[in-house]
Amino acid sequence: MTRGLLATTSVLIHLIAVAALLWAHLGLADESTNENPIAVCSCLWQGSFTEVANDADLIMLGAVTEHRGNAADFAIEEIFRGPDWHTTVRVWLKARDYCRPDSENFPVGSRWVLALQHIDKLPQNAFDPSTPNISYGRLDDWVLSSCGGYFLQAHGGTVSGNLIPGTPRWDFDPDMNPVLIDLLRSHLLGNMGVETLKNAAQEDPEARALILNTRSFLRGQDTLLIEDSDPSTPP
Repeated sequence: MTRGLLATTSVLIHLIAVAALLWAHLGLADESTNENPIAVCSCLWQGSFTEVANDADLIMLGAVTEHRGNAADFAIEEIFRGPDWHTTVRVWLKARDYCRPDSENFPVGSRWVLALQHIDKLPQNAFDPSTPNISYGRLDDWVLSSCGGYFLQAHGGTVSGNLIPGTPRWDFDPDMNPVLIDLLRSHLLGNMGVETLKNAAQEDPEARALILNTRSFLRGQDTLLIEDSDPSTPP
């Protein structure tokens, strides 16, 4: 009797262990999905900034003023294309499986030229009340894609990034000459071809070699230079 009870108990323990493993496998998978709203997305590369700009609803230069969940607020400095009455915009960035750049890439105070899409319709399950600051976005706000060169970083009066055709895909910080915002503006207005931007972005190897050779020659030569004479004393 005791031996039979022990066998039955052993079988029950085994079944409970198997059920627990199955439950953990299913439950943890669901739990990890719910806890991590940021998921890897896949999309086709749409092209450089000059290739995607024509499909943008708004192209603007602005600075990040605040982060709110997966959104960033921008104070607009200039609007190149699109509705021109905005002074600030909210741009929704990466969350869940949305193909957008991460908000951490846009620190407060940084300046950007953005090619944005308008949110005029919300998909189902766009808003999760349990994560109110992480969502698809709000109606009449804006979305920034990561499936092309939709954003260029601005420093002073220049921009850099995946600007021109031929820049490697998914490279958002390529080796290039910073391009004047004035040139980009002229291109967006249709007054300048993309070839001019290409020439401006591509570094002249001969000029680069001349600069390096000049620096190498002058390094350590300052002791050979004649000191300026006292202007009150003739040489």
